[in-house]
Formats: sequence, structure tokens, C-alpha cells
Amino acid sequence: MTTSIPAPQCLVCDTDFTVAADWEKGEIIECSGCGQEHEVTELRDGAVRVELAPELEEDWGE
Repeated sequence: MTTSIPAPQCLVCDTDFTVAADWEKGEIIECSGCGQEHEVTELRDGAVRVELAPELEEDWGE
């Protein structure tokens, strides 16, 4: 029997992500449809959950 992993969708444009076997929690992935970055927040029982990746602000030495 083959088990399929449900593909997460982009939270902006609903494009399905291709699930890589080596994804890890905390990894940043980019949507191929709109370019939005997502963070893998949970890997459990073959399911992958993503949230919008936090925006990194520039630190100008302040």
C-alpha cells in the first residue's frame, strides 16, 4: 500500500507545494506560484503544516 503525504498549499495563492522527503521543521520554503516564503511549522504523521515566514528586518547596527 502506498501512503501519500497531503501537500500543503500556499497561504497567499493556494498553489500546492511539492513535498520534499527531507523537509525539516523551521525550514523556509518558497511558493513557486507567487514567491511568498513559508516556514514549515509542523511535521507529524506524514502531514506538513506551513505558516507565513516572518519578515526579516535589516539591522543597521543600531
